[in-house]
Amino acid sequence: MTAAPDRPRYSEPEDDDSIDLMALLGTLWRGKWIILMLSLLGAFLAGYYVFRVAEPTYRATTQMALSLEQSPIVDIQSVVTGVSSDESSLNTEMEIIRSRELVSRLVDELNLTQDPEFNPALRPDAGFTLGDVRKWFARSDAPDAAPTDMAIRNGVIDRVRDIISTSIARQSYVFSISAITGSPVKSALITNTLAQIYQDDQIAVKVDATQTAAVWLSARVSELRNQLEQGQSEINDLRSRNALVSPEALAALNTQSVELASQLQAAQLELGRAEQTLATIQAAASEDVAARALALDDAQLRSFASSASAGDAAALSRFDRRFKQLLQQAEGAREQLTMRVADMQAQTDRLATQFDSQGADLIKIQQLERETEATRVLYETFLNRLRETSVQIGVQQADSRVLSEAIVGTYVAPRKSVIMIMGIFLGGLLAAAIVLGREFLQNTFRTAEELERSTHISVLGQIPKIPARGRIETVAYLADKPTSAAAEAVRNLRTSILMSNIDTPPQVIMLTSSLPAEGKTTTAIALAQNLAGLGKKVLLVEGDIRRRTFGIYFPEATKQPGILSVIAQFGKEDGRAKAVTLEQAVFSPPNLDIDVLMGEKSAINAADVFASAAFHDFMTAARAKYDYIIIDTPPVLVVSDARVIGPHADAILYAVNWDKTAKTQVEEGLRQLSSINLKVTGLALMQIDPKGMRRYGYGKTYGYGAYGAGDSGYYDN
Repeated sequence: MTAAPDRPRYSEPEDDDSIDLMALLGTLWRGKWIILMLSLLGAFLAGYYVFRVAEPTYRATTQMALSLEQSPIVDIQSVVTGVSSDESSLNTEMEIIRSRELVSRLVDELNLTQDPEFNPALRPDAGFTLGDVRKWFARSDAPDAAPTDMAIRNGVIDRVRDIISTSIARQSYVFSISAITGSPVKSALITNTLAQIYQDDQIAVKVDATQTAAVWLSARVSELRNQLEQGQSEINDLRSRNALVSPEALAALNTQSVELASQLQAAQLELGRAEQTLATIQAAASEDVAARALALDDAQLRSFASSASAGDAAALSRFDRRFKQLLQQAEGAREQLTMRVADMQAQTDRLATQFDSQGADLIKIQQLERETEATRVLYETFLNRLRETSVQIGVQQADSRVLSEAIVGTYVAPRKSVIMIMGIFLGGLLAAAIVLGREFLQNTFRTAEELERSTHISVLGQIPKIPARGRIETVAYLADKPTSAAAEAVRNLRTSILMSNIDTPPQVIMLTSSLPAEGKTTTAIALAQNLAGLGKKVLLVEGDIRRRTFGIYFPEATKQPGILSVIAQFGKEDGRAKAVTLEQAVFSPPNLDIDVLMGEKSAINAADVFASAAFHDFMTAARAKYDYIIIDTPPVLVVSDARVIGPHADAILYAVNWDKTAKTQVEEGLRQLSSINLKVTGLALMQIDPKGMRRYGYGKTYGYGAYGAGDSGYYDN
């Protein structure tokens, strides 16, 4: 009998990347006890940390305000100024408060190097801590040197800086200094002391700046005084050397020089005319009488000219004397004018030299006077600043004032309720991650729903672990306790198989699995026993002739002829088995009302034996004699025997070991059966551990509570 070709083939499971929210919630619900336990553990650890490990801390705050509009006793703002009102300056002041300079003064004033809270060397030995582990990994081969006093002090300063914070109120000059320590009194003491140190530092900075300004102003005043005295001395020397030098005298000298220059110009014109007259006379000296008389505009000479031209000797003599006289007069006038011009030119040059000399002296005197006056003004200004600075040294004030001192610190940490809630939350979150991670990493089947969803094949039965130590005891247990949970599960499996085809109930039922030790042999024996309970004639066949595990269940039948001996009568012998009839070969266990056909070792390949016509004839003969035939076959993924025997079966039951057989192995086994058109009638989830089900959070939700002896009214365990 072969499988019908129109049976549907096994279909590969479809990949679904969508997130099933209900499945996710179901997974979390199944792990509720893990989530609850880890949440309680998180709460316990948080409580232990809060109440036993964590040290309480307290915050104290001193409130201060910047006084940016102080009225100084004297105006010295140009010498030394206070804090600016811009945001950058305010932020700078906040950093100054936390600076190492001020914090070091705080450490020294409060002697915090002797406080164990800031000096770990003074703390008692707390035993082994994580810090010891870090030191062990960070240690070098060199021996550890003892920390120096400077290193201890620097460490204390760093720790004190860490617990101090500052903040500025928005839209104001009010700021706060806060400190968090393990003592409310210590926190208040630190903030108040640091506020006072900050005020003292502001005063000290101003005093230092004022003293520096005073020293600088004093040096500048002395220098300006010397420059003023030197300039006045130079002015006096110039005035003593130039007693008549003044702007008025220089103006008179200038007027005189102008007048003399005008007279010189007039004299130079007269000299020019005299020289011209002389030149005319000298040019006419070689001419005749008429020409000379014409050239010279002289009445006497003209009166003598007519007689002299007529040849009058006396007239010619008088004409010559008058001509010589005129020539001498012209030469004399020229000499006189030349001397006059030279004298006036000398006077003009002397006046110009005198004017230039006195002008230069006057300019120098005026320049010295201006410089001296500027030096005097600067000297008086610096002298006034020096006096103001000297007065201000003793009256400097801080640019800030304390609005409210810290009285006692308030409790800030640990925040018990928050830590407890976080402990519960983190514990639950970790548990949820474990539950989801376990579910995500799960590669086996724990529920029939998972198995059906993955394979698209119905699960016909769910068989729990049978509480028996050995396989012989397993058979005895099933026979002695017919109302046990395991027997009931097998009975349900029997019903499901018989109801799988109501019109034609299966007669030959084959059991197989993916791998060995998945419980199929035990299930085959139990299923045969249950079918015999219906008053039917049942044959149990060991189809796994390679391993032959039936001998463990029925040791008394190990010498009984087996399946190869029976097949031998239907065909060619394998060379070792002696042909016997089926009636001669079967064995009936004393506690089971079934016939068992044991397996035999074959000299030829087992798959070839089951693929032979003799095996087909054997199956035909067995069908005629028995109501039901149960065949236990080898695993599909190990050998091909099950695929060869499968066509002779009416129903194929595929066993899956609970929480052990991998999903890929089940899928591959089903695929191999489907590849030769063998339809798996149903699946059986084997060896279910009730405790494991409850441990995974399934419990009675999936109907496994009865397997754990929880429903004694229904099952005999």
